[in-house]
Amino acid sequence: MVTPAQRRTAVTYLKATYPVSTRRACELVHLARSRWYHQSTRPSDDALADALREKAAERPRWGYRRLPVLLARDGWQVNHKRVRRVYRSTGLQVRRRKRKQVALARVPRPVAIQPNQVWAMDFISDQCATGRRFRVLSLIDTCTRECLALEVDTSLPAARVVRVLEDVTSLRGTPRAITVDNGPEFVARALDAWAYARQVQLAFIRPGKPVENAYVESFHDKIRAECLDQHWFTDLHDARDIISAWQDDYNSVRPHSSLQQLTPHEYARTFTHSPQSPAYTS
Repeated sequence: MVTPAQRRTAVTYLKATYPVSTRRACELVHLARSRWYHQSTRPSDDALADALREKAAERPRWGYRRLPVLLARDGWQVNHKRVRRVYRSTGLQVRRRKRKQVALARVPRPVAIQPNQVWAMDFISDQCATGRRFRVLSLIDTCTRECLALEVDTSLPAARVVRVLEDVTSLRGTPRAITVDNGPEFVARALDAWAYARQVQLAFIRPGKPVENAYVESFHDKIRAECLDQHWFTDLHDARDIISAWQDDYNSVRPHSSLQQLTPHEYARTFTHSPQSPAYTS
């Protein structure tokens, strides 16, 4: 325990858990009783924290030394020490990057409540009977769990990823965000430029935290168990045919436990057209 706030929390815990007086609890954690009885008159920092989050989302690589300049332009009169304290307490610190890549947003990842709001994308790999390895780019809608694309090839660079997205968006419209990891295909300039031109947020998960892209990870468990592990692909064309057939079965036939045992297509049809997904079609 270091700060007075932490010591006050410890005193509260001791008084609630053990039959000790305030005086004894303060002595145990080395907190002056005047600190315990003191009532702070400091104004709430909630509004400042919200303003900092907004500015940090606009300027992902700006720290607490530059963000106050933007706050001052909006009429905020606050010193740099308070800005730094609130900045750190809200977890907006800029992460150091070892290589050049797209900026990571410092805001919570988006949650889909309607179709076509948030997609998730990742790769899974397998091999043919000849030992030749191939990759599968999977793209899903996190609301309806529909599999939007399964692109199969030995190499799937960023330009190929963009081409797949172009094909899907031409049919369904553009999502608000796409959840991806920090793989080289997803941090490449080609995908960054595509997302910027269409105002799509690339919601990057933290390195080493695949659970933050849980929808696509769960989907990969299904395609691995029900398709990839069940077939011996003779060549790349055979793999494409089998995986494409499984995609159709997954979307139209296979019941999904998290969708009240409906198929993804059936669940998608329970949504009506809304301004949030104007180009959505099931």
